[in-house]
Amino acid sequence: TPMPWATATPNTDHRPPSKAPMSFIATANPPVIGAEQPVQNHPWFPSVSLPDLRKACLLDGTVTPDRLRHALLNAMDTVNAELRAFRVQHEAQGHANLAAVPCEQLDGTSANVVRYLRAVYAHVQADMAEAYRDIDTTPSGNGKEERVRGKVEAKIEEHRRTMRWAISDLLAISRTTVELI
Repeated sequence: TPMPWATATPNTDHRPPSKAPMSFIATANPPVIGAEQPVQNHPWFPSVSLPDLRKACLLDGTVTPDRLRHALLNAMDTVNAELRAFRVQHEAQGHANLAAVPCEQLDGTSANVVRYLRAVYAHVQADMAEAYRDIDTTPSGNGKEERVRGKVEAKIEEHRRTMRWAISDLLAISRTTVELI
């Protein structure tokens, strides 16, 4: 006797089978919470949690822990270097860390800490987009590949601009956008 799950159900309504396109998006699960090693930042700047970074930047497990750690170290180094004079000035004024520098609070957190994290996260996202743009998953034909690559390039620029604006906001200097013609 055939198994119930192995029997075929006849098509009794005489309609052709559906030809709707199938869609499949594969994502990899992020590492288990606590599995990624903490990343040490300069003590004056806030720490950056890899799980929080993954969550805020919507990074799944396709970004390996080692690659994310490397991108985060690069981002902290770049942002910290741009804020070096700011840090030295405020350390001389007696501020123990970035959170101690007087500014507005956003949801109970120093606005400066929010801006710092925004700059670091945007740098990581730009690095990740640059690292993964060479993976050939772009559609081909009718110029689609070029359009997709153009969108990826625009996204990278958007992340870089977000980083620049977050640093400008933290330093209390005006944002400037210059376009060469």
